[in-house]
Amino acid sequence: MTRILVVDDEPQILRALRINLRARGYDVEVADTGRAALKAAAGHPPDLVVLDLGLPDLDGTEVIRGLRGWTGVPIIVLSGRAGSEDKVAALDAGADDYVTKPFGVDELLARIRAVTRRLTGSAADGVGPASAATQRIGRHTVDLADRVVTRDDGVEVKLTPTQWAMLEKLLRHPGKLVSQRQLLHEVWGPEYQNETNYLRQYMAQLRRKLEDDPARPRHLITEPGMGYRYRP
Repeated sequence: MTRILVVDDEPQILRALRINLRARGYDVEVADTGRAALKAAAGHPPDLVVLDLGLPDLDGTEVIRGLRGWTGVPIIVLSGRAGSEDKVAALDAGADDYVTKPFGVDELLARIRAVTRRLTGSAADGVGPASAATQRIGRHTVDLADRVVTRDDGVEVKLTPTQWAMLEKLLRHPGKLVSQRQLLHEVWGPEYQNETNYLRQYMAQLRRKLEDDPARPRHLITEPGMGYRYRP
């Protein structure tokens, strides 16, 4: 059973989400502060986190960074902050998706299903006949079978599930152009085919983590207006 940690300081939202998620077969734990969320996640790691940014003790982006220090668990932000700067900050901190309040429960459930599909789909993908089990990006070795990225000095680089999903789509087709539409469809789902800003944000994150010079990438290449390419 998928375990979801819901973090929000509004009791009505916590109650509504707990009821709706449990009715659909999810195991749900709730927290109403950032510190309580970090403690709950450390004590009993969830499979997915639904997180409000406006918490009484910590900003939600701080909670995201705290989680990302040790886990790649999918994080869906659920926030009343609709500005693009807030969305960019949350995605840069390591969130996987962003839902703006007021929200429909059906939409949130669809986002949860999409993130869960990305996680399970990435883990289940086999290595195609034209792809090697490991690929190199600068000083990093990417093991696609074990889903581990290791620097040459032995330090493991943590990726979120969505970062993994996007990276794997590129690395399993070395040298080939992967279109924006294909990436959005396969990583986020058909309803996201116009969200090209997602691609820019996640590619920037991957370059910061993996390229020697993110401003002049040698391996994760943008083909303007078309898509992206992994250059071995």
